[in-house]
Amino acid sequence: MIKKPLEEKSVESKPSTSRRKFLTGATAAAAGTAIAGFPMIAKGQTRPIAMRWQSTWPSKDIFHEYALDFAKKVNDMTGGDLKIEVLPAGAVVPAFGLLDAVSKGTLDGGHGVLVYHYGKQNALALWGSSPAFAMDANMMLSWHKYGGGKELLEKVYKSIGANVVSFPYGPMPTQPLGWFKKPITKPDDFKGLKYRTVGISIDLFTGLGAAVNALPGGEIVPAIDRGLLDAAEFNNATSDRLLGFPDVSKVFMLQSYHQSAEQFEILFNKTKYDALPEKLRAIIANATEAASADMSWKAIDRYSKDHIELQVKDKVRMYKTPDSVLQKQLEIFDGVMAKYSEKNPLFKEVIESQRKFAERAVRWYLDTQVSPRMAYNHYFAPKKAAAKKS
Repeated sequence: MIKKPLEEKSVESKPSTSRRKFLTGATAAAAGTAIAGFPMIAKGQTRPIAMRWQSTWPSKDIFHEYALDFAKKVNDMTGGDLKIEVLPAGAVVPAFGLLDAVSKGTLDGGHGVLVYHYGKQNALALWGSSPAFAMDANMMLSWHKYGGGKELLEKVYKSIGANVVSFPYGPMPTQPLGWFKKPITKPDDFKGLKYRTVGISIDLFTGLGAAVNALPGGEIVPAIDRGLLDAAEFNNATSDRLLGFPDVSKVFMLQSYHQSAEQFEILFNKTKYDALPEKLRAIIANATEAASADMSWKAIDRYSKDHIELQVKDKVRMYKTPDSVLQKQLEIFDGVMAKYSEKNPLFKEVIESQRKFAERAVRWYLDTQVSPRMAYNHYFAPKKAAAKKS
């Protein structure tokens, strides 16, 4: 049980056509196909465009399911004109190799998170791996679409020569502090701890004194089992349960600022995406937003079920992360922002854009959104026994 309440993606020649002209035309068509990388849909053509994708998730993770959900939406909405096949992490390249593989055209596209590309350009981690100036993931997606984030992301990818088109989508709930051998009660408990995280969160937990190791999702539990890690965070009750975290730990710390506003990323090879007919590009854009909403609804359903299953079936003890640790995270990230802003003008530009958007968006949210705590307690908290009459 929770020990502390939780707060607030045949040509027919005419009889008059000479054989020579026909062959010349066929050769030119073949050359055009080679340039585009896959056959374009032409008038009267029935052959679909096929794309081979890879996710950055193991096949058993719900995140890979989200990738399959997106592909199905696109496949269905295009009526079979475009068919995306999604392979799990490692099928073609390692999880952290997705960006290079898509950029080079080894893969046509992929499903992952921007923070996995942090090593190439640290500004990419700002799409979710930070306190995000108090924004949640849905607000971050609002900033991306309406607050200048989309243009900034294109600029960031251009800075590293990445030949990709990116669609952030799928708002993630606040991620847990993670799995530990014993409860975390204060910031100093991280000193010397062998801990797994990714992106700018590496800087956050290093600042807390942890020895940080960045590993993809499928490698975390085996590392804990072998003693290579003392503790780790991944993402949510469902993913963590499917990946086997309850088999190696029974202490689950909830709430953290290290990834409180993260989203997924749909990634296309830009050359291949730009060669698609305009109609298919429009379908992809709309399918992404539809998948974003559906993912968030599915997450609420599945995560809440596994939140209970972890406690009831797996006998996991859950604790709220102490406020002292949360406050320390914010203080450390102030230093991280200053350090990277000084070294990287793009990092600074993204930070300033997010901060400007968050100042009004979060204020609006806090001023208008009623807290669910009172209503939840009214309906579901144990009722006190009526006082006995004297």
